[in-house]
Amino acid sequence: MKSATIVGQGYVGLPLARAASEAGWHVWGLDQSTSVVESLNQGLSHVDDVAASDLRAMLEQGYRATTNPVCVSESSVVILCVPTPLGESGSPDLSAVRAACEQVGPRLQADDLVILESTTYPGTTEKVCRPILEQESGLSALEDFHLAYSPERVDPGSKHHGIENTPKLVGGLSPAASSAATSFYSEFVEEVVPLSGPREAEMAKLLENTFRHINIALVNEMAKFCHELGIDIWEAIRGASTKPFGFMKFTPGPGVGGHCIPIDPNYLSYEVRHQLGYPFRFVELAQEINSSMPSYVASRLTEILNQQGKAVNGASILLLGVTYKANVADQREAPSVPLAEILARRGAVLSFHDPFVEQWQVGEATMPRVASLSEAVPEADVVVLLQEHSSYDLDWLVSHSEQFFDTRGVAPEGAHRL
Repeated sequence: MKSATIVGQGYVGLPLARAASEAGWHVWGLDQSTSVVESLNQGLSHVDDVAASDLRAMLEQGYRATTNPVCVSESSVVILCVPTPLGESGSPDLSAVRAACEQVGPRLQADDLVILESTTYPGTTEKVCRPILEQESGLSALEDFHLAYSPERVDPGSKHHGIENTPKLVGGLSPAASSAATSFYSEFVEEVVPLSGPREAEMAKLLENTFRHINIALVNEMAKFCHELGIDIWEAIRGASTKPFGFMKFTPGPGVGGHCIPIDPNYLSYEVRHQLGYPFRFVELAQEINSSMPSYVASRLTEILNQQGKAVNGASILLLGVTYKANVADQREAPSVPLAEILARRGAVLSFHDPFVEQWQVGEATMPRVASLSEAVPEADVVVLLQEHSSYDLDWLVSHSEQFFDTRGVAPEGAHRL
């Protein structure tokens, strides 16, 4: 049976393991976390997009999670799906990529295919992965094994776009590497799009997310001054969205979250400064605007409370939906955290509700979770909708709240809106 090792069994690696397993591959899920490996082998998924039933089917197909990199020696394809966070200085932290290459390198064999999927700055595949893999294996990436980059395009929680029906970009170090990567992904992806090389594929992913980052910043900035001008930004967006060409809808919110939008454009900004010596001003301005939104929401809440003759200090504020995206449990980079930190510093009495989150940590504090909305909503001074989970009855919430602040533009009349 064809065998593949997927390094990293998180939000990217585990769905990829499912897709490859369903296509008939024997998949090893290599992860450094013993607890994650044990849970996966027991059929317990920690990723929203891979249900327990999916994982059981994978196990029956032969999938195994492991912490032992010896599985690389048994695989003809190795895919790196490890985290690439920003370091403290704002530069990309590629320590997990380097560690993965150091694990994989000594176990590579001739004709193996290695693919990096982690989002990173252009040049990582060639300048970081290639030297380590070649040094550790004693093989050449141009002559002995294949090396390619293929950006992950996971949309967590989406009911419409998954691995199978989202076009897959590949950029190989050589035409043979591109061909090998295309052949692998074509077994379970409907459309594979080869690009001219790894740097172009790396840049394509950053272009996608930089585009979103900048346009979200645009509507966030417009939301601020529209409020000051007495203009309903949501009505303006609704009107503009009727144009059948030349406009793409973006909406404001309490900030941006997830691992992509708040992080990825900074890889590009860092590399431009590092390589060329000048700033990528669009990205830096967008980062400034989007990062300011939790503070802006806190200011609007202060305004709402003041209108009722109340101060933030001592006010009961209930936050609804603390994940970064609707209808998922993923809390990575969620703007709810900086908002809660600001409100807590100002003396607010905070509580939260989220159908996907049982325990919410903000800094060193564990925020109290309300068990019953029917009791907590009428008692709160302000109820704040941060994420529009489908289970929320917005009509009921607005009608039973003393004050309701909607940061997503979805609540009925009677709510304060961003």
